[in-house]
Amino acid sequence: MTSPWLWYVSRAAGVVTLVLLTVVALLGMFTAARVRPRLAVSAVAMGLHRTLALGLIVFLAAHIGTAAVDTYVDLGWLSTVMPFTAGYERQWVALGTLAVDIVLAVVATSLLRHRLPTRMWRAVHLLAYAMAPLAVVHGVTMSSAADPALLAVTVGCGAALAVGAVWRWAVPDAQRHRRSDIASQEWT
Repeated sequence: MTSPWLWYVSRAAGVVTLVLLTVVALLGMFTAARVRPRLAVSAVAMGLHRTLALGLIVFLAAHIGTAAVDTYVDLGWLSTVMPFTAGYERQWVALGTLAVDIVLAVVATSLLRHRLPTRMWRAVHLLAYAMAPLAVVHGVTMSSAADPALLAVTVGCGAALAVGAVWRWAVPDAQRHRRSDIASQEWT
C-alpha cells in the first residue's frame, strides 16, 4: 500500500519521536547526574522521564509501522529490527534500526528492572548514549535534509543531546571521595 499520507505520518512520527527521545534522554541524564537535585525534583523528573518514554514508544511504533507498510520504498518488517536488510538507503535505515534495537533493550530491561541486577540495567541504559547519535544521524540523512525546519529540529536535538552528555560526564562527582572511603573500609 502506498499513500502520501503514510509518508507524512511516518515523517511526522519520526520527528516527534526524536524530540521525545531528546527530552527523555536529557531527563535521564538529569536524574543520573553526579550532582543530585532535591528529592522532590528528582522524583518529578523521573516520573516525567517514564511517561514521556511511553509516548516515545507510541510515536516510534507509528513511525516504524507507517514506514514498513508504505510500499513506495523497499522497507520490510525485517529491516525494522535487523540492520542492513532494507532495500532503500540501507546504511541510513540501519542506523535507525540499531537505535530501535537499543530502545527495545532499554525498554525490556526497564520493565524487568526489579528482577535484574542494577549493574545490568545500568549497562543497558548506558547504551542510550550510543543510541541517540544513531537516531540523530538517521534523522538527518533520511528525510530532514530536504526541509530546513526539520533539519533544524534534528540538529537542535543532536546539539541538546551532546551538551547534556558533556554536562552529565563533566560535572565533578561530589560524592566520589565519600564512596571511595566507604569502599576502602573493612567490612565487619
